[in-house]
Amino acid sequence: MNALLDIKDLWVEGRPPGGYYVPIVKGISLSVNPGEVLAIIGESGSGKTTTALAALGYARPGCRIASGEINLGDTEVTALTHEQRRDLRGNQVAYVAQSAAAAFNPALRIGDQVTESSRIHGTMPQTQAQALAADLYRRLDLPDPENIGRRYPHQVSGGQLQRLMAAMALSSQPQLLVLDEPTTALDVTTQIEVLTAFKDIIRDRNTAAIYVTHDLSVVAQVADRILVMLGGEIVEQGDTEDILHRPQHDYTKTLMAAVRPPPRMTASQDDVQAVDAAGRAQPVLEVTDLTAGYGRVLKTVVLRDVNMSVERGQVVGIIGESGCGKSTLARVMAGLLPQMTGTVLHNGVALAPAARNRAKDDLRRMQIVFQMPDVALNPTHRVRDLLGRPLQYFLGLNGDARDKRISELLEMVELPADFASRFPAELSGGQKQRVNLARALGPEPDIILCDEVTSALDTVVGAAIIKLLKELESRLGIANVFISHDLSTVASFADRIVVLYAGKVVEQGSTLDVLSPPFHPYTNLLLSSVPELRTGWLEDVMQTREAISGMTGQVKLTDVGCPFVNRCPLAIKGVCDTEPPPKRAPSPGFEIHCHRDVSDLDTTRAVH
Repeated sequence: MNALLDIKDLWVEGRPPGGYYVPIVKGISLSVNPGEVLAIIGESGSGKTTTALAALGYARPGCRIASGEINLGDTEVTALTHEQRRDLRGNQVAYVAQSAAAAFNPALRIGDQVTESSRIHGTMPQTQAQALAADLYRRLDLPDPENIGRRYPHQVSGGQLQRLMAAMALSSQPQLLVLDEPTTALDVTTQIEVLTAFKDIIRDRNTAAIYVTHDLSVVAQVADRILVMLGGEIVEQGDTEDILHRPQHDYTKTLMAAVRPPPRMTASQDDVQAVDAAGRAQPVLEVTDLTAGYGRVLKTVVLRDVNMSVERGQVVGIIGESGCGKSTLARVMAGLLPQMTGTVLHNGVALAPAARNRAKDDLRRMQIVFQMPDVALNPTHRVRDLLGRPLQYFLGLNGDARDKRISELLEMVELPADFASRFPAELSGGQKQRVNLARALGPEPDIILCDEVTSALDTVVGAAIIKLLKELESRLGIANVFISHDLSTVASFADRIVVLYAGKVVEQGSTLDVLSPPFHPYTNLLLSSVPELRTGWLEDVMQTREAISGMTGQVKLTDVGCPFVNRCPLAIKGVCDTEPPPKRAPSPGFEIHCHRDVSDLDTTRAVH
């Protein structure tokens, strides 16, 4: 079969401000056949996205395609003018970015943006483009395909917006599709929906695709071949099965070793004793009967009657799909979003709902680490200023004392002391997150709220951050609320887990209890949806009753009945949809909110 895309000896160079051009992609060659998915994997900065964008004839600002051939069918892309490349991107090649929310214009209706490429390039009449868009909505399993185009981006979920971005890319009927980390920030159930849609559309249209990702479990589900990059060079390539299970290069083996295993289902006696010992500790943070939401006049209630506690030196993981209220709960704890009702207690003392009304020492004792360090770190400040400000404000440190503490903090998060003089733009994603963490550690808090701190990081860097958090917990005794949609990450180091769905706690207990039967049906869906590092897993999981039921309904915020009723394979008609679920306690400290008896739930097993 003739390759649709054939790249030979590609060199891409980048130039820092005021500097000279240096190579960042170094003489690579690759090819992709029609109907084939080539995955490009590697750590951040390895050149994955730069290579994929070059296939579109595009180099990011500050970069240039220095030499090499990029052949798309019979077209040599590097020989085209700027206008010809623009026409190429509108017709024969398309790009799906990592953040659909950033790619859509919030002021325009979705349908107008999906058909924009066809309209600009004149590839088909508007009526035909709209009909094609509606057909794509159906193929991508989007709700109300005839009318969803009339909505605005904020009126659909993150997973739906990601699929709508795929529809936008496919509306021009491209021969080549470049997918750049399209599922990285999605929760596990949404990820399954998006991956299934991508696979179906690529197969049905015989489209060639380049899939850029650091998630190897996702690679196992979508890729035919894998290309491994390190430092702008290809270090290994081959069929998916060979790369995943018989890697040859040491770097590939390192990537495989960093893949977190599926959530564990059993524990040793030592684990049980550790849980029992932790259960006797005094809560450092407690939330009682908490209800919270957004809006000044008509409140949209996001959290309802939430109760949970965090003990000193304990890690509590909060898991759930996007929109379930995880980040809202962290914001309420930190005082960034005052609750409507309920209480947040620190060491048994009620805190003021709003941070501006809390005592300085209360603010010092509870710090938050946000998901995106690029947003959290002021790009115009050096690291020493970013770390020094909270030291000065909370601890009164200045001069040599402040500089000494900054060096200690950098050493604590395993960064060189000379990083103090750097700006955020001079750091990698993992290094920025370490600075973000060091800033939270500076005021010597009792508890740190970590909101999706590893979701945007590659596998190796994310594993290093988790290892660092474990060491800090052990060394400093700081409690940690770890919010994530990645169950494998939470299971790897949390002492307790709280499962949120539609703003309500549906299950909570020790990690051992939550990840072992009996499961709440929603917890079972989450566990069943964690991708495995094996080909064929996606097709297998889509046949399970959990997936069939869970993928058909939408998340609904409601105070009537059980919010999971429309997605639950065990729902009892006339009961689950009308009455709030009772709290069941299979063991001390372990609770499941469900109408079903524990004996019924015990028969429900996750795929793992």
